Amino acid sequence: MPKEVVPESARRRRKPVKAGGVVLSERLYIETALRMLQEHGRDGLTVRRLGAALGADPSSLYRYFRSTDDLLLAVGDELIGRALRGWRPGGDWRADLRDLGLRIHSAYLAHPQAAILTASRVSGRSHEIAADEAILGVLRGAGLPDAGAVRVYHAFIDQALAFAALDAAALALPHGARAADEAVWQATYARLPAATHPHIAATAPRLVARMNTSAYPTALEMLLDSAAAALGPLASPAPLASPVSPASPESLTGGARPPGGAAAGR
Repeated sequence: MPKEVVPESARRRRKPVKAGGVVLSERLYIETALRMLQEHGRDGLTVRRLGAALGADPSSLYRYFRSTDDLLLAVGDELIGRALRGWRPGGDWRADLRDLGLRIHSAYLAHPQAAILTASRVSGRSHEIAADEAILGVLRGAGLPDAGAVRVYHAFIDQALAFAALDAAALALPHGARAADEAVWQATYARLPAATHPHIAATAPRLVARMNTSAYPTALEMLLDSAAAALGPLASPAPLASPVSPASPESLTGGARPPGGAAAGR
């Protein structure tokens, strides 16, 4: 399915205005939208409710965005911007991509409702463009030819966003539904007899240990292994200094454990 791209020239930008003692701005709308999505889900984000939350006329939104969908694209771009905040390439292409991938995944999971609505979108906004430029720069700097750099970039960014959407959907479930899903591995799979399901029975303890956590860190390492194989002798040598350690997989969801065994789909 083609992804919608919103050109820069098609977007509105207006100076901040006051409404009910609050200085309205594009950033305030984005931050308010993130909060409303977090608290009320998709159905809670309406023009009327945004106006009420800001003490402004609902039509004030259109000074900064063409529609609520345009606002959602800005929200997605904000999440990417948060992932990029403080990131700097250290010169080791693999460490740099690992760090950036984990940052993107973590930034989206911090706002699961927003992630569900925005991870599959393409906005053409500034943070998204900066991330794409950074990823391609790391890959081309490592020595990949342009065709190879685009191939790995495509897989890298789609993998990060697909896992963000998958894991965010799990985090956005009602608590009871999520707990029930997680319990299935222990209550059902771990009890299947070897006589009828020998492979599940043989691996049951490992399935129980892993399947309620995100598979993204593992999938990311597999992708990086593939990229390393493609680079081969072309790879630029790593710097003598050790790069900054990337975030640990345990910190990706702020303590939450999205099921890795849910059905994938975008």
